[in-house]
Amino acid sequence: MNKKRMPVIFSGHGSPMLALEDTAVTRGLHSIGSQIREQFGKPKAILTVSAHWYTKGTFVQSTENPKQVYDMYGFPKALYDFKYPVKGYPALSGRVSALLGDRVSINDDWGIDHGAWTVLCHMFPEADIPVVQLSVDGTLSPDEIYNLGKALAPLRDEGYLILASGNVVHNLRLVDWDNPDGSPECLAFNKAITEYVRNRQDDRVIAYESLPNAGYAAPTPEHFLPLLYMLGASEGEKTLVFNNHCELGAIAMTGYAFGLEQN
Repeated sequence: MNKKRMPVIFSGHGSPMLALEDTAVTRGLHSIGSQIREQFGKPKAILTVSAHWYTKGTFVQSTENPKQVYDMYGFPKALYDFKYPVKGYPALSGRVSALLGDRVSINDDWGIDHGAWTVLCHMFPEADIPVVQLSVDGTLSPDEIYNLGKALAPLRDEGYLILASGNVVHNLRLVDWDNPDGSPECLAFNKAITEYVRNRQDDRVIAYESLPNAGYAAPTPEHFLPLLYMLGASEGEKTLVFNNHCELGAIAMTGYAFGLEQN
C-alpha cells in the first residue's frame, strides 16, 4: 500500500541505552517503522526534530554527510561504538528553508544526535533513509512552535517523513533507577497529555505549562516542545498512541503517530 501524504511521528527516547536494547519500547518503534514502509513506502528523507539540539533561533542542517553526535557522558563503550551512518539530504534542507523563509537559518555545526539516532535505529535499522535535523528553538513561544510545525506540513505531500523525539515527561533530577514504572505525578501528566492529543485538544497541549504537574513533568521545556512541532504539522488528524509507558519514575516514553493506520 502506498499513500501520498507521509505521517508525522513523535517518540519518547529516554536513556541513550535505548539504541542497544531489545524491549517492548524498541519493538514498538520497530513496528511503527514497519507500518510506515508498508502503508506509505520508503520516505524520500526524514526531517527530525530532537530535544537535544536546543538553540536560540531555528536552524536546519544542509550537509550531505552529517556527523553522528554522541552527546552523552558516562555510558558503556558499546554505545559510543554504535553507528547509525545516515546521509543528509540537501534538497529537504532547501525545502525547509523555502517554507520557513527568514524564520530559519542553515547550520551544520551539529549533527544527528542521540535523541534522533537512538529512535531511528529501531524504526529504520537499515539506515537507508537520509536524515535532516531541525533544531528546537528556545526563543519561540509554544504557539509559535506549533505554527512553525504547521508551516512544515507541505513536506508530507512531497514524500518526506516528519519525526520528533523528546519526552512528554522528562525530569532527570527525579529519576528513580529502581522504579520500572512512573511516579503518580508522571503517570497523571502523561495520561492528561495523551488524552488531549487523542482528542486533538491542541490548545490544551500548547498551554501545557498551566496543567497540573507541569513543573514536575517538564521542569525545562526542550523535551516537551518537539511534540508541539508535530501537532502543528498534523493539525486535526487522528492519533495512534504507541509505547504508552513510563519508566524510571520520571520519564514517559509515550509516542504518537498521526496519519498512520492501526495494523
